[in-house]
Amino acid sequence: MSGFSLAGRTALITGSSRGIGAAMARAFAKAGARVAVHCAGRLDAAQAIAAETGGCALQADLSAADGPQRCWDGAIAGLGRVDILVCNASIQLPGAWLEASGADFDRQIQVNLRATWELLRLAAPPMCERTWGRILTIGSVQEAKPNPAMLVYAATKNAQTAMALGLAKQLAPQGVTVNNLAPGVIDTDRTRERIVDEAYRQKVMNWIPAGRIGEPEDCVGPALLLCSDAGAYITGQNLFVDGGMSLP
Repeated sequence: MSGFSLAGRTALITGSSRGIGAAMARAFAKAGARVAVHCAGRLDAAQAIAAETGGCALQADLSAADGPQRCWDGAIAGLGRVDILVCNASIQLPGAWLEASGADFDRQIQVNLRATWELLRLAAPPMCERTWGRILTIGSVQEAKPNPAMLVYAATKNAQTAMALGLAKQLAPQGVTVNNLAPGVIDTDRTRERIVDEAYRQKVMNWIPAGRIGEPEDCVGPALLLCSDAGAYITGQNLFVDGGMSLP
């Protein structure tokens, strides 16, 4: 369908050198967009995806004070403008909350919340001037089903969604939509590290009515909808892509 085409559009997807972000980068490029592939660490994975998709690669550590600005500057240098912003990058620091350090708290707040806030401030004004823009924050099923071992992570995802949905009403008159996509348990490097224990894996499977762990590609269709003209009349929504895990 032509409404899902991203021909002529540009997109910055943070944390797109692997996992859900990489799947989105490939799908957006296939739909016609030029994509800025962002990574926090080694640049080679981002460069490989950029070479594959015809986009550009950039490195910026969003936990650093100047990280969001450097991320934005790199995207503008490579793309010229940003029509679509997907705030996908995040960090999880699991553990008993009483044993967590203030530094762990601050790092998750910086990457998962403040970096999004700073990127929104950079992206929204030019989108409004052009009267077209798509902003998609990537949340988590933990907004509905918080994991006790990830207290701060779950809190940052709820806060990010509240910020995005609060912004949606302000930007809608200028043709800019703002939505949140909340994945459930998705087969990524991060997830694999946590479910190596078979007993824990089975426990996780019991939480998912669909009976399977999701693939990064399961997030692609909803993201394309919310970031294309097909989703032009959808804003201020929080869409769970979780196999039913968020259900009561």
